[in-house]
Amino acid sequence: MIITRPIALRLGLIFALTVILQVSFFSHLSLLGAIPTIVPAVVVSLGLLGGGTVGAVSGFTIGFLVDCVLLQTLGVSSLVLLSIGYVAGRYREGADIAKAGVSAVLIGGFTLLAAVGIGALELMLGVEAPINLLVVREIIVQALLAVVIGLAVYPILRRVLAPALVDYVPGPRRIRAPQLRRRGKRGRPRSVRPATRADFTVDGGVA
Repeated sequence: MIITRPIALRLGLIFALTVILQVSFFSHLSLLGAIPTIVPAVVVSLGLLGGGTVGAVSGFTIGFLVDCVLLQTLGVSSLVLLSIGYVAGRYREGADIAKAGVSAVLIGGFTLLAAVGIGALELMLGVEAPINLLVVREIIVQALLAVVIGLAVYPILRRVLAPALVDYVPGPRRIRAPQLRRRGKRGRPRSVRPATRADFTVDGGVA
């Protein structure tokens, strides 16, 4: 991904919009007993589009903003999202995503890893977190919902960041060739006629 000033502004808007949507909309939903999350989907999508560096920076930035807004343990989400963004970017650098469904499946898998990683870090830091079958079920359902979210998030981000992608090819433009015309005795343009032998004579002889 080629980072220019307009692309950097677009990435900043994507970061802010992701946190706003997660906090104000997705956090208040409950589908099949789980809260859907758009944050890992965005981070993984940016990693798949831009590579390891873009994925890592995106994951750290979005994770830090989420921790600050939700007043969570500062740095937990940043570290986990930085890791999955970097790994997703490295995967993209070594493999080609030919089908749209592949990115959605990857988003679901990385969302599962992110949830497990955040839970493990909170336990190591001494944060009280319940561990039971309901939590495991919620993580699995959350990953399945992330696959559905990824079907929409990845194409949208690819379209928004298309000019910065290395494999971006602008659509062909039609270029009309100007019509050749010859001028008559009075300066009026007339249609081009086929060349004859008389057009190629010099002093009465053939050139």
